[in-house]
Amino acid sequence: MLVRLCRINVPLCFSVGNFTERLPVAKLKASSPRRINAKALTATAIHTTSCFESLNSRQKEQIRHYVDALLEWNQKMNLTAVTEANEVMRRHIEDSLAMLTPIRKSYISHCSSSIDNLKLVDVGTGPGLPGLILAIACPGWKVTLLESMNKRCVFLEHAVNVTGLSNVEVLRGRAESLGQNDSFREQFDVAVARAVAEMRVLAEYCLPLVRVGGLFIAAKGHDPQEEVRNAERSIQLMGASVLQLCSVESHSPYGQRTAIISVKDRPTPRKYPRDPGTPAKLPL
Repeated sequence: MLVRLCRINVPLCFSVGNFTERLPVAKLKASSPRRINAKALTATAIHTTSCFESLNSRQKEQIRHYVDALLEWNQKMNLTAVTEANEVMRRHIEDSLAMLTPIRKSYISHCSSSIDNLKLVDVGTGPGLPGLILAIACPGWKVTLLESMNKRCVFLEHAVNVTGLSNVEVLRGRAESLGQNDSFREQFDVAVARAVAEMRVLAEYCLPLVRVGGLFIAAKGHDPQEEVRNAERSIQLMGASVLQLCSVESHSPYGQRTAIISVKDRPTPRKYPRDPGTPAKLPL
């Protein structure tokens, strides 16, 4: 089995440098999800307040520890191109937290179980974005961070330790292998992915992990319509259909984001996902 749980003992947190405590607040305006025709795509705007400011004091402290660890470890390994705490907040933390509104609204409207105990997998999580941040914001959720690179798993275990999270599992392995493992196949309520691959590849990575009736949510840029149209066949082959595109307005130019939301209507055929490496080399 190619997937194994990372359990690494690593040092605890470093000191917190300059950190943005408050960010500008935008008006809240959201619309209910609706099933769309992928041939004529439009994005529904969701304007959110600063998600960081909505967290309690413990959650803010957990994010401070995470940012501090990310920047410290980034000096030893390539985790992010960002080197300043304020930019981490704008480009990574707020961008990850902004996914909460479309996840919650879509799940409440279209899924048949409680959102309080949601099981979420973050495919290709990298340094834990957005999955680890969502786990901080939603301590009742059970979050699995899936990452194929061992050194990133080492950092993720360290980040889980310094933030004190008890609702996170770190798995080292490839999505193609996990999707064929009956212990994980169609076991998650929601799969998310951010900055991993194009949509037609992501669909094959993520949707085999999602239960029938669950959601696949991909964080993309401000104009993903053509990418979604190209992925329509792949999404349908995986047993899903596009539900909605949500344009999430952030507080910085880096965070402008579209959440592409797909709902899984039927089981994924057993032949998917294909062998590791095949989805990226031969997209459907």
